[in-house]
Amino acid sequence: MFTEIFDFLVKLDIEFFLFINLKLQNRFFDFLMPFITEFKNWRILFFLIMLAMLIFGRKKERMAAVLVLIVLGVADSSVNLLLKSWIGRVRPCNVFSQVHLLAGCSHSGSFPSSHAANIFAAGSILTFLYRRAWFIWLAIAVSVSFSRIYVGVHYPLDVAGGAFYGILLGVLVLIVSKSIFRIQNSSQSKLRSS
Repeated sequence: MFTEIFDFLVKLDIEFFLFINLKLQNRFFDFLMPFITEFKNWRILFFLIMLAMLIFGRKKERMAAVLVLIVLGVADSSVNLLLKSWIGRVRPCNVFSQVHLLAGCSHSGSFPSSHAANIFAAGSILTFLYRRAWFIWLAIAVSVSFSRIYVGVHYPLDVAGGAFYGILLGVLVLIVSKSIFRIQNSSQSKLRSS
């Protein structure tokens, strides 16, 4: 029974991928999605924002920048160095000849999507710290994740798995950081009282 459910999900995943990648093609998305999906288009802006938060930000902004950098390091390295090779799912652009490919097709594993893991990990940290802007982080994360399917390099389940993993890591980093700050604050209180 588990095999039947798994086979059904994989078949549905492939059909959903082909629908997004082939049926939703249009000139606007063909221009926009490759731009959104390519981190090199955003890395200078990202690093300038992180640097500004670290240098000019208050305590909350500095903490946000540090936590985002930590969670990105953990998410990216664990997905690319461990999970993708362990799971070994082949990317759709290496499986289907008719893929509408708008980005480079690597031979690294497909599941989970490191783009989705990274953006949802960072987004979960930022959503927790800046709750009023949750829709901005969600819109960015969904756009980047959708772009990975549209450009032909990931299946929808790769993106969903990456999003879930990224959120999980973001929550874990927040829990650990809260514990550390509690320990640090209680240690400082004890030092003051003695």
